[in-house]
Amino acid sequence: MNRLLIRICLAVVVVVSSRSAGTAQTPAVKVPTIDQSLEMYSVGSPKISPDGKWVVYEQTRANWDANAFETDLWIADVATGERHLLTTMGHSCNPADWSPDGKWIAFVSDRPGSLPKSPEGKRQLWIMPADGGEAQQLTKMEKGIGGFDWAPDSRRIAFSAEAPEPKPMKDRKDSFGDYHVIHADYEMTHLWLVDLPKTDEAGRASVVAEPKELTKEDTFSVEEFEFSPDGARIAFSAAKDPDLISSFSKDIYVVTVADGAVKKIVDTPGPDSDPHWSPDGKQIAYTTSNGAKYFFYANQKIAVVDANGGTPRVVSDAFDEDPDLLKWTPDGIFFSGLQKMSSALYLLDPQNGNLKKMAMPGSEISGSFTFSKDFRQVAYRGAGANEYTEIYASALPGSSPVKLTNAGAQEAEFAVAKREVVRWKSGDGTEIEGVLCKPADFSPTKKYPLLVVIHGGPTGIDMPSVSADRYYPIERFVAKGALVLRPNYRGSAGYGAKFRALNVRNLGVGDYADVISGVDYLIGQGFVDKDRVGSMGWSEGGYISAFITTSSDRFKAVSVGAGISDWMTYYANTDITPFTVQYLRATPWDDPEIYKVTSPISYISKAKTPTLIQQGSVDKRVPVPNSFELRQALEDHGVPVKMVVYEGFGHPINKPKQQRAVMEENENWFGHYIWGDPLAPSLAPRPSEKDKDKDKDGGAK
Repeated sequence: MNRLLIRICLAVVVVVSSRSAGTAQTPAVKVPTIDQSLEMYSVGSPKISPDGKWVVYEQTRANWDANAFETDLWIADVATGERHLLTTMGHSCNPADWSPDGKWIAFVSDRPGSLPKSPEGKRQLWIMPADGGEAQQLTKMEKGIGGFDWAPDSRRIAFSAEAPEPKPMKDRKDSFGDYHVIHADYEMTHLWLVDLPKTDEAGRASVVAEPKELTKEDTFSVEEFEFSPDGARIAFSAAKDPDLISSFSKDIYVVTVADGAVKKIVDTPGPDSDPHWSPDGKQIAYTTSNGAKYFFYANQKIAVVDANGGTPRVVSDAFDEDPDLLKWTPDGIFFSGLQKMSSALYLLDPQNGNLKKMAMPGSEISGSFTFSKDFRQVAYRGAGANEYTEIYASALPGSSPVKLTNAGAQEAEFAVAKREVVRWKSGDGTEIEGVLCKPADFSPTKKYPLLVVIHGGPTGIDMPSVSADRYYPIERFVAKGALVLRPNYRGSAGYGAKFRALNVRNLGVGDYADVISGVDYLIGQGFVDKDRVGSMGWSEGGYISAFITTSSDRFKAVSVGAGISDWMTYYANTDITPFTVQYLRATPWDDPEIYKVTSPISYISKAKTPTLIQQGSVDKRVPVPNSFELRQALEDHGVPVKMVVYEGFGHPINKPKQQRAVMEENENWFGHYIWGDPLAPSLAPRPSEKDKDKDKDGGAK
């Protein structure tokens, strides 16, 4: 892993007003409540059938009773657009994929197992007949499974999983209790094979076979993998161990299915991953850092190597971004990728490196492409500016797409903010883009509060498409009379390798300048109230917001979500130490000055801005000591500060009730400091929420 991304209905009438001098009261608008935003479903991960006639896709929704975001599988008819639920609600089912013969759909689920001694709550492999019928469980792995891939003959499936806990480890726990040795006690992930059960006359699968472990070495841990066209071999990537800091060691291997013989075929510095076979089975394409020392922000490449090993050949130099490798077809290699605030499908000729962008009319922001067996039909997620992401199907080359979902209808009765792309020059002359969210009745003659919402990463990106609010109630802020700026500061994905490297040894400092220059640009347009500006963000966005807290007195309020306050504290505690070394080009022991210059805590004496701090209690990515350090320093300097810790959560806050709390805390904080509303010291459940969380008949009101 080399990108920190942390990429989430009844209407009510809310009367909002603008308190800035000289502005009239804003008309009443329909705006979703926080609960309604959290209840909006999203669609994704389409899988088109081999014959191109059907698309299975995921639909994610909030389950308040289970306090979980759950994913269901739906299926749509490409010809008619009709769709229906494929799996039973109550547990997540994802991902899914069709068998090559189109007769089965396999998926992974944490639903209760039907096999004897099936471990509770673990994600297992299931199959169901494509033409309807009950699903049947295929695995009962002690620790659950990871990914899977169908064999070309549709008679077996390869999957990744950890082996059951070995006896020596069980004996150790019996004697000494449970403990963990850092950078040791690794549990390697390996490849397993399971045969499909034989079926009876009704097509029902019968006895389930025991999976066979295909790789067993303790020298690597498997990640991505794919069957060869003839099913005789599997190409896979593997690191020396499953530790995140070992991502640099990922290489490409091939295992022979018949005897389990393993051969490493790519061994270059930096990560090599995601192998895909050529149609004739003679070559393998994969993504690589191509030996780049600082691969966290360098472009990844597509390379090709002989299936038996040899000298790799990079074929994607013409694409100045990270390619997401999809499939190698008779026509070339399909990949998807970002170009500024658009994303698209590309066809790469591996012989000469020529690129062709495939048109997807109306979906300038598209991804998650999947293909029919003949590669003449494609399904994908797509959206245009100011549109909700939907599932589409289209012929290739691109023609008029068929929209298979209608997720955007959830927003139909609400006054949704208008998104537009804005551009400005940062302090050093670098052009920065961002998304500006404006009220539907925006007037350039009025003065609006400005709230800056900063994405994570740093290699994240904001797009002008519409999605349900998570973490920050953007639609409610805009309905209340604010503008919201979402800047793609230096380091963001989509703008090429040079732009992504602009915050190397410049983290926070250059990012802060990009945000401040964006604020100045909008103030200069005459429609921003410079006395009512706030900032918020999670992860890298929280770090930049912490920089704003300690470096500027121009903001009225800041919210820091899981943000870095001190790079030395971060480096010593995070689960991804190479990130810091690559961006700062040193350890804190070798160059303490660069760690000081780029740490918000170094500027704490300047802090004056009221700051809300939010974080999960067991966050390993941005360890919680960063938040405690910032809170204590602000308190010592007399700066208003509130810190909220969400117990048991890691880097993302990924359950609906706690996301409700995150959003309400932010609405409360900025409502007070930007609009002058009363500041509630703690959240008070509304009656509707208490009713919602009681036992409900079938999960519905």
